[in-house]
Amino acid sequence: MLLTAARALLAHALPILIAQLSSIGMMVVDTAVLGHVSAADLAAVAIGGGIQISVVFALVGILQAVAPVVAQLHGAKRDGEVAGVLQQGFWLALALAVPGVLFLRNPQWLLGTVTMDSEVASKVTAYLGLLAWGLPASLFYRTFYAFCNALGKPRVLMGIGLGALALHAVLAWGLALQGWAGEPLGVIGCGLSNIIIAWLACLGGAAYLAFGPLGARYRPFADWAAPDARRWRELLYLGLPMGLSNLVEITSFTLISLFIASLGATVVAGHRIIANISALTYMLPLSLAIATMAAVGQAVGGRDWPRAHAAIKAGLLLAALLSTLVGLLLWLAAAPVIAAYTDDPAVRAVAASLLVYVALYQFFDALQTVAGHALRAYRVTFVPMLVQTFCFWGVGLLGGSWLCFRWSPPLGVAGFWLASVISLVLAAAMLLPLLRKAMQATESPP
Repeated sequence: MLLTAARALLAHALPILIAQLSSIGMMVVDTAVLGHVSAADLAAVAIGGGIQISVVFALVGILQAVAPVVAQLHGAKRDGEVAGVLQQGFWLALALAVPGVLFLRNPQWLLGTVTMDSEVASKVTAYLGLLAWGLPASLFYRTFYAFCNALGKPRVLMGIGLGALALHAVLAWGLALQGWAGEPLGVIGCGLSNIIIAWLACLGGAAYLAFGPLGARYRPFADWAAPDARRWRELLYLGLPMGLSNLVEITSFTLISLFIASLGATVVAGHRIIANISALTYMLPLSLAIATMAAVGQAVGGRDWPRAHAAIKAGLLLAALLSTLVGLLLWLAAAPVIAAYTDDPAVRAVAASLLVYVALYQFFDALQTVAGHALRAYRVTFVPMLVQTFCFWGVGLLGGSWLCFRWSPPLGVAGFWLASVISLVLAAAMLLPLLRKAMQATESPP
């Protein structure tokens, strides 16, 4: 059963991985393009992108509650209720977009809490103001994304993701570097491209729901229901802890750019490159985790406990093996990977000094990611949120800040990355026993 589960997870995870890499590849494109514009533009996308991704991941985390609910309904053969969950997810996405847009349009209070170059601050504010208008589309699309993954239908996500990445690469290059809008726009050009891509992806998902096989089966746009308080309570009960977990995990990395802004554009730019590489490598365990959550959720809905346990064991084993391989490859290919991002030797030097930390934590990051998503399939979300808050904010951000600025001698930005390694080790050590307890609670005689 373990081998069968592993094969099924790989078949599900591969399209998710391609879709996820396509999504994160848009940030890589921004970094690579702006690395050839200026350190200020690269620092702006590092800080602004970190803030925007933190907001998006937090709100998307709430909407991801659609996935375990749909997976369990499908596993329990209650497919007649599935379309209603998706509709309520879209209503919730619309409601969440309002505070998200307001936050991104008014970031001055947050930027004013740290010291940074005035040119960089101006670029960050303009960049976030643009990205705000793509947020509603991103939330709608991610609701659709969770729905497809819960039903084990990720291939459409792969297709949309690849198309979006290809178009963004062309638009960002043309707008930021080549002056397609009359003059090279730098970070603003990348922002404009992101807005266009977000709405096109949203429209692509809507078209698939209207005319594709899932639309024919579930008819999600038929008999449209008004907001349902009971279903919202269910989604928010699961989703709020998931959203906070997402926020905690992503900000433990993205907010480093904000905290180290006083160290100068070169350090921020070097950190941005390593953050990009880290985000790319994270897509592998995340894809396995999403596939594991869907498989376990469907098994839990059908009360097939042996199948659920096999999926979890297969997910953890695959994540451990593949993450170890990724860490080794990063170690061996550090120089050419960094060189692809920037021509600036000072930025390269900063990035090279940090890459070792990313290679080191791959194994533990993979285990805690799969464990956290498997717990979501059991609808266990509150305690994992507490664990991740302690590990990623308490140890990662606060501990990293202490190592960066107060340790004697101060470690600089490397202090944050060392603390990140420690935080991921602790998260894995705490979430794995919790997952084992959830599995034992469902064991019952045949």
